[in-house]
Amino acid sequence: MVRAKLTGMALATALLVGGLTAGSAAASPTMTCSGSTKALTGSLPDGATYRIQCPSGTWNGTLFLYSHGYVVPGSSNPAEDVGDPITGQWLLDNGFALAGSSYSTTGWAIQSALSDQVSTLNVFDQTYGKPQTTIAWGHSLGGIITAGLIQDYPSLFQAALPMCGVLSGGVATWNTALDGAFAFQQLIDPSIQIVHISNPTANLEAGEAATVAAQQTPAGVARLALVAALDDTPGWFTPLSSEPAANDYAAQEQNQYLWDTQVTFPFVLAFRSDLEAKAGGNPSWNTGVNYVADLAKSADLKEVVALYKAAGLSLTKDLQTLNNAPRISADPSAVAYLAKYISFNGEISVPVLSMHTTGDGLVVPENEQAYRSVVDRDGNGNLLRQIFVNRAGHCAFTPAETITAVKTLLNRLSTGHWNVPSPAGLNSEAETLGTTDNVYIQTTTNSNGSSTTTLVPTAPAFTTYFPRPYLRPFDLAPFFGGGPDRLVP
Repeated sequence: MVRAKLTGMALATALLVGGLTAGSAAASPTMTCSGSTKALTGSLPDGATYRIQCPSGTWNGTLFLYSHGYVVPGSSNPAEDVGDPITGQWLLDNGFALAGSSYSTTGWAIQSALSDQVSTLNVFDQTYGKPQTTIAWGHSLGGIITAGLIQDYPSLFQAALPMCGVLSGGVATWNTALDGAFAFQQLIDPSIQIVHISNPTANLEAGEAATVAAQQTPAGVARLALVAALDDTPGWFTPLSSEPAANDYAAQEQNQYLWDTQVTFPFVLAFRSDLEAKAGGNPSWNTGVNYVADLAKSADLKEVVALYKAAGLSLTKDLQTLNNAPRISADPSAVAYLAKYISFNGEISVPVLSMHTTGDGLVVPENEQAYRSVVDRDGNGNLLRQIFVNRAGHCAFTPAETITAVKTLLNRLSTGHWNVPSPAGLNSEAETLGTTDNVYIQTTTNSNGSSTTTLVPTAPAFTTYFPRPYLRPFDLAPFFGGGPDRLVP
């Protein structure tokens, strides 16, 4: 979930936070996390803020630590302890405590987020006492932070719920973003910068203008479809809309155009500069990438072939152009930074339930396949379950769907084994939550810059879904272990 907001190797074990290490015992609590009607807020030593809410009734001993999504650099960055107020109220009403921090930085804030979230846990421990159960959860960038927390600090958590998370990891995510940008530069607008961006605002404006122009011609439409295919962007954009038919390629491309111009391109053509500043260089590469092979694996292959044929354009020639173009190499130290903050090795030791919409074009559902592949490779597949919601949009869940996921994870903790209902069963459970929770929270930005929130009655939409392979995988273990499958530039 992007805020701004556009509504995603272990750290040192002895991370010093306000005089306490991450694993040290908290001071004796001064009060009990029960009967509170006001959130506890404050600041951490690095300037981040935190927010903690206790239930008005008796606390059941479980804390949900929420990690929020990407905040555009320069935007307001308050602490958040839950993704939406309806879900938050359900949790409080059922005896759960909530906590979360703002992080001391914005943009690709994972380095600060990991330590700030641990600091927030320490504040909770010192104030209320150590929870019996701590569950990490979050949306989008908060999903990757959630997975990072249980990888780097496994002793602090008993379960995790990453939602719409960037679970392919940082290196793979930005490599994939580079592929789409590279195709856009080579085939549509050679003037844009795709790494080492000197003027992000001007670069984004130029890219968006070129996109608008390309959308006016059959050849431009075909090439924009190819750009989308190399990112696996789905052809479905608006939440609560009907998904275009499988062979309605024009409608699919129009939806991908909306993803690019309204959501994705700011990251690719502007916000990358924030990442490079944090990483100390360019952490992405396309040396050795075969774009013919990547397109063949894309979920959008049939669309691209059809639109190229309709335009009378040679797909083979354009792919040869990409494969023959000078490639981009990464700065090794920047790759190491992005691998650390963060990519995944599959070493999970607590139950993890992830949730994703099938029509997510910012953090594509193939991220789930990437995460499962490393978890399975490390022999921990029994700890991971993944559920999907058939809806367009990034993090476009209803409170009822989120609460149903929470209840499924809590059942795993209480019984010691997974009991994940079928999609029909999940939908039935969500429906029992009633009309208050079965709503889509729709936010509209008005012409004066203010926003309006509307609650739209929405049926639960859990579905059976098998994401295709992630196009640019990055496995943390080979990166640090070396060997013939070392996935480095």
